[in-house]
Amino acid sequence: MQQSEPSMPEATLLRLEERTETQIREIAQADILVGIPSFNNSSTIGHVVRAVIAGLAKYFPECRAVLVNSDGGSTDGTPDVVAKASVDLGIMLITDRQGFLHRIITPYKGISGKGSAFRTIFEVARRLGVKACAVVDADLRSITPEWIELLLRPVLSGGFDFVAPYYLRHKYDGTITNSIVYPLTRALYGVQIRQPIGGDFGFSGKLAGHYMDQHVWESDVAGFGIDIWMTTEAVASGARVCQSFLGAKIHNPKDPAADLSAMLAQVVGAIFTLLEAHQQVWIPRQGSRPIPMFGFQYEVGVEPVNVNVDRMIACFRQGLVDLRPIWEGMLAAETLQALSATRDMPSHHFHIPDEVWARTVYDCALAFHRLVLNREHLLKAMTPLYLGRTASFVVETQGLTTRETEDRIEQLCKVFEQLKPYLLERWGAVKEA
Repeated sequence: MQQSEPSMPEATLLRLEERTETQIREIAQADILVGIPSFNNSSTIGHVVRAVIAGLAKYFPECRAVLVNSDGGSTDGTPDVVAKASVDLGIMLITDRQGFLHRIITPYKGISGKGSAFRTIFEVARRLGVKACAVVDADLRSITPEWIELLLRPVLSGGFDFVAPYYLRHKYDGTITNSIVYPLTRALYGVQIRQPIGGDFGFSGKLAGHYMDQHVWESDVAGFGIDIWMTTEAVASGARVCQSFLGAKIHNPKDPAADLSAMLAQVVGAIFTLLEAHQQVWIPRQGSRPIPMFGFQYEVGVEPVNVNVDRMIACFRQGLVDLRPIWEGMLAAETLQALSATRDMPSHHFHIPDEVWARTVYDCALAFHRLVLNREHLLKAMTPLYLGRTASFVVETQGLTTRETEDRIEQLCKVFEQLKPYLLERWGAVKEA
């Protein structure tokens, strides 16, 4: 990272549960920390913890390591599963483990959400002065011990501050990433981080301290906004970023037509808020560049994701009727006209062009910036737009392979980059007004 981190006075430290404070004092110092946020994940978190234990033992036997489970008040026994999970290292041919893995199992404080859980993990990392951290989701079924090395080794040995995950996913898993987050983040900040909201990250202890110094914990960052915030803050702060190939991400995928409005609003709200905070970073950047990739890449099978195209199209078209007055305030007239032109298309030919979609997202960002209406209402009004674009993407790619679908996402990203001047010209006009 380019900037030094100021030391925080004792009074500003996040107060943790007394038992956790005691454990931190007893541990005193550690080299590595792996954090797992959780809420009612008893059916999956045991596998995650065992993979972490095996990964630390196999790849970092010389390091003092801490596992932190930051729990949101689970009622299904999740913390007990974390406490009891164990691995027979002998049957894994891991016999040279020298250190002892400390476990801190603690409830987090603050707004309910993944971001608040991460805040506790960051604070423990800062107190223990760790060199490298990783965070992994509690519902992963595809995590292996190798993930731990791939998330931590670039920080410990490669001089990187932030490690994003690179997964192979079903072409209809991660549609918020594919249609909004990846193209927009890439066009704005000029780095090709494929999974900016992947959920599983590696980062330096120094970057964890930077995260703790930001006053964002009463915002959408406390919830689903945490992943994109971490990625963007890393890039904007000048941190060295890379990504590691982790294979398949198998979790509990959701139908894009299901109710994702809360997640969409929090993720996109965080992106739009960061636009204002980091204008000096994204405005002058042009194009995009690849970033280093670690890990052996291979083909994997992915679980299918069922989608309901008709439901998504119906929701979008209902928005054209019910939300038209709101969309007229959010979108440029020509953008709304282009979207309205899809009204009578048959479902099997439904199509929202890349250029129209990029302008739609940029228009929404500008409306958010201009405060043309309540920001919460604006973000919620984006859900039918997102569903319309997702339906268009599904119709277009139904007969394509995963590789061919990835090429289509690449084309969309290039359109976002080419149309960035559309955003810049109007953003500048806003500033001058």
